[in-house]
Amino acid sequence: MFNSFKTVVLLGLLTGFLLVIGKQLGGQTGMVIALVLSVGMNFFSWWFSDRIVLSMYQAHEVSGEAGNPRIGEIQQLLVALARRGGIPVPRLYIIDDPSPNAFATGRDPSHAAVAVTTGIMDLMTPEELSGVLGHELTHVINRDTLTSTVAASIAGAVTMLANMAQWAAIFGGREREEREGGGFGDLLMIILAPIAAMLVQMAISRSREFAADEGGARLCGNPLFLARALSKLERGIDAVPMAANPSTAHMFILEPFHAGGLVALFSTHPPTEERIRRLEAMAGSHSSLSRHAF
Repeated sequence: MFNSFKTVVLLGLLTGFLLVIGKQLGGQTGMVIALVLSVGMNFFSWWFSDRIVLSMYQAHEVSGEAGNPRIGEIQQLLVALARRGGIPVPRLYIIDDPSPNAFATGRDPSHAAVAVTTGIMDLMTPEELSGVLGHELTHVINRDTLTSTVAASIAGAVTMLANMAQWAAIFGGREREEREGGGFGDLLMIILAPIAAMLVQMAISRSREFAADEGGARLCGNPLFLARALSKLERGIDAVPMAANPSTAHMFILEPFHAGGLVALFSTHPPTEERIRRLEAMAGSHSSLSRHAF
């Protein structure tokens, strides 16, 4: 409940950044243009984002019975977990990449897809895979794909409008400053707003990851399955980072490349150690979950 409330507040904050930038660029008309731009970007991303990202990673769909026993095992787990979660079984995609990872996409549970890399199939036990798949299905159940798409689109719109406002300030700023004053403060806000919007977007992503961990642990029946999977994933990604597009990093169960130092401020995921600690605490306080484990 707290994560959901936090997400709503952060989305509202992002929208506020968008309106401020729009007003800075064109007054009341600019605010309307900013909202229209955001709605258009959100609709396009929501409707087409799954096809775009699956194509970006050259993921191929598994149709019918899989010849590979490991893929068949994942299919069976996906069916069982989807039934337990009360949603249609998502389409399964395979990404030919040695870096272990997975993500879910799709505009709603009826049009969802789960993609896993070949690297994760070679690394995980069936129990650990159930934890990973449970995490991804929780994103589908919670419609996090929609939430993350909206957040990314609004943040992108803020950056786009801020860039336009910067150019407007460069070419028309002196005249406006003489007329209205406050030119330096306006320019500072235009520069800082995209950074703030990105930080808010990352905060939304991190809060949804904690919620998906909890839901995934419940779906697979044992929080330690997912805890062990996250530990293996972090070591595997450190050893074999993925050549992933940073704009899609928030979709994966773990950030597909190592982010340290100041870059960690813009991380789309909470620290893995904290995620594991929460799952271990959950295992200690909800031992009855193990009765439904795979």
